[in-house]
Amino acid sequence: MSVFLALLLITLFSNITFFLILLPIVLMMAAYTTYRFVNLHKAIYKFLSGFGRQLNNSTVKGMLEMPMPVMATSASQEIVWYNDSFRDTVLLCEDVYGAFLHQITGDITLEQIQEQQGILVSYQGKHYHVYVIHLDQEETSYLFYFVDVTQIEQTSQNYYKQRPVVMTILIDSYEEVVKNIRESERTQILSEMNRLLEQYIGEANGFIQRLQRDRYLAVIEKQYFDHMIERRFPILDESKNIITSERVPVTLSIGVGYQADSLEKNEQESRQGLEMALGRGGDQVAVKTQDGFQFYGGVSKGIEKRTKVKSRILASAMRELIENSDNVLIMGHQFADLDAIGSAIGLARACICLRKSVNIVTNRNRCLATMLIDYYEKFEGEGLFIQPVDALNIVRRNTLLFVVDTHSPHFVESEDVYRACKNVVVIDHHRKMVDYIDNALIFFHEPYTSSTSEMVTELVQYMGDECILNHYHAEALMSGIMLDTKDFVMKTGVRTFEAAAFLKKMGADTIEVKHLFAGSMDSYKNKTKLVANAEVYKRTAIVCSEIVSDDIRIIAPQAADELLNIEGVDASFVLFEQNDAINVNARSRGLMNVQLIMEKLGGGGHQTMAGAQVPRASMSGVKALLMKSIDDYFK
Repeated sequence: MSVFLALLLITLFSNITFFLILLPIVLMMAAYTTYRFVNLHKAIYKFLSGFGRQLNNSTVKGMLEMPMPVMATSASQEIVWYNDSFRDTVLLCEDVYGAFLHQITGDITLEQIQEQQGILVSYQGKHYHVYVIHLDQEETSYLFYFVDVTQIEQTSQNYYKQRPVVMTILIDSYEEVVKNIRESERTQILSEMNRLLEQYIGEANGFIQRLQRDRYLAVIEKQYFDHMIERRFPILDESKNIITSERVPVTLSIGVGYQADSLEKNEQESRQGLEMALGRGGDQVAVKTQDGFQFYGGVSKGIEKRTKVKSRILASAMRELIENSDNVLIMGHQFADLDAIGSAIGLARACICLRKSVNIVTNRNRCLATMLIDYYEKFEGEGLFIQPVDALNIVRRNTLLFVVDTHSPHFVESEDVYRACKNVVVIDHHRKMVDYIDNALIFFHEPYTSSTSEMVTELVQYMGDECILNHYHAEALMSGIMLDTKDFVMKTGVRTFEAAAFLKKMGADTIEVKHLFAGSMDSYKNKTKLVANAEVYKRTAIVCSEIVSDDIRIIAPQAADELLNIEGVDASFVLFEQNDAINVNARSRGLMNVQLIMEKLGGGGHQTMAGAQVPRASMSGVKALLMKSIDDYFK
């Protein structure tokens, strides 16, 4: 105010025009300042008058001399009084008379303080628990008590920052990586990996211990782990710079546990995370959280395991379960395809050869492989395939249920049948989801294989000499392999061709198998329309289908496959509406991991083939979510 008065005097003698312009402004400011001062004076007087009527002299003196900071506001939350302790410790010897509550508490409102007595407020680098008392006076006022909890809060923050994070680290498929290389190169690879991990964990102020040739245990502090998450674990990419003479990059899988109450439980959760990371194909970090798992990485192709030792051991165990069961049920996923039905037929044949009663549970009204079922029944007749309702009637105490081509209890053909059976075996090749069947007697899961049909083909070979396939059984299994490999183009390995060779030896005719893929002229026209309406977004092709057709579930994945033949397209997504939900079929050529994209939409699958179903959503809304998920993937 004094500055404006000085300017006013200067202009009076130098420029009368400016003086006349400046004079009303200064007068208005002077009036407002006087008004504010008088009002503040009145508010303080009213507060102290009412406050004084409620308290005796000794109490008032105690409030003033109380070592705890105390502040009072008017009904309009204007600060009208505070004691010496508040001025010295909270305000640091400043005065804030006439200021308002929010200038002290920030975003925390009076209502929040009243609802949560003891709410935490930070001011000028200190932390306080603030309590409020409502004073019933003519001029409604509030009294605030500030309890300094800065030291406790800092101790708490340090505790959470220094909480131990346990990491279990595994070199993916170590035996396969070093199988055909010299001993000197094997030692060099391990030495480089040890150096890389020691440097990475050392930068996080932690320690690492090698447990086995391919397994490590590391412990770091939470504050450094948060930094790892921000950088999205660059160790995953750095490890791939270690390449063998056979041009195979070395990848890592990491499981992390840190939210449990003890180191022992954190170590257990880290092992669970590692198992989940391996089940999803490796080359990723799985962090155990309260809601499940958080995943990072997982964009590279899994390394195929060429040894069949696991298949042989599990085939023997499955044979024993079949022989000791009363009857066997086999069930795939909803809207079963050629892989689900083909693998079920191959498994059913093994059960029949072992002289066990067996049925395949499927809903023909929503099955995508009815041509294969009709083809099988042309040779064997009806009776093998039954509806879910009929399956419930034959479930016994010792019934054995095989779940094929899925490992989620929510995706099976009938969840009621799954719940009714106490003995469950899972055979699947899709990358592991958080919500998986966790009560299985045997969980045979290999995400690097081409298809479930390939896995069943290997199992049948080790179940005994009496398990012999006829040509139509072999063709059913071959159809599943050809579907998921796009006629032996995608996701094929040495074991894929070995399985195909065995099926060919059993009489499988690829010409007959191709007939199972045949569609109608209308289907072909609709598929062509979908391909023509595609738009390219960041090297992905996206189609929003408006076609109404009974076989849209067959046309959509076929269109997605066709879109991969377009130059500049690494992945394709076909969206269509059915049963009050938007369905998404996703395909890739291996350069993109469509499973990670579909997981953002609540779906799953594996690297080259995935899907999702979004209930009660609009086509435009799901398309926007898909594009955001693609953006996040490239980030």
